[in-house]
Amino acid sequence: MTKREVKSSVKDEGLIEKRREQIIRGAVKLFIEKGFHRTTTREIAKEAGFSIGTLYEYIRTKEDVLYLVCDSIYDEVHGRLSLLQIQLGTIEGLQVAIKQYFQLVDDMSDEILVMYQESKALPKDALQYVLEKEMKMVALFEKLLKSCVASGELRIAEGEIGIAAHHIAVQGQMWSFRRWALNRDYSIEEYIRIQTDQLIKGLVGEPL
Repeated sequence: MTKREVKSSVKDEGLIEKRREQIIRGAVKLFIEKGFHRTTTREIAKEAGFSIGTLYEYIRTKEDVLYLVCDSIYDEVHGRLSLLQIQLGTIEGLQVAIKQYFQLVDDMSDEILVMYQESKALPKDALQYVLEKEMKMVALFEKLLKSCVASGELRIAEGEIGIAAHHIAVQGQMWSFRRWALNRDYSIEEYIRIQTDQLIKGLVGEPL
């Protein structure tokens, strides 16, 4: 998996990171309001708080901005989950990972919504990179599930572990896709509790 290079004429890595965070925040707001195709780079620059000339010091195209949005989401997911002190092979460890992931989705709901609505606009190489990072995230849950199966905490067939890992990923993301309906009746804490309870009960129960 080769990271796509987003060229910058600025040499200060700290400044690049700071400015690109501003660009991402401004772009996400506009992409939510207007969509990727109807948003101009000039509007992104204004929302980020600087001129169009300054914007082009840190990115080259509007597609670069969308790529940065997608890449930042997965970096945050991997960063948070990799810092967890999880006891492998236990239901408790699996529950902790699910909770952290769902809370991250809540924190980044706008970014995740933009990614799934607009990622099709990415160039082919960038889209492939983003999809591979999605699979890498799913693999984190596969590892946790496999360790629980190996310890006897879960009773699911090896061939079903991949589906279960995708299920966790999608159920977390659903909070972003369906929040307009879900947060009328549930807080994020309630959503996590219910989803985790239903998932774990299904995984530890007897197979049909």
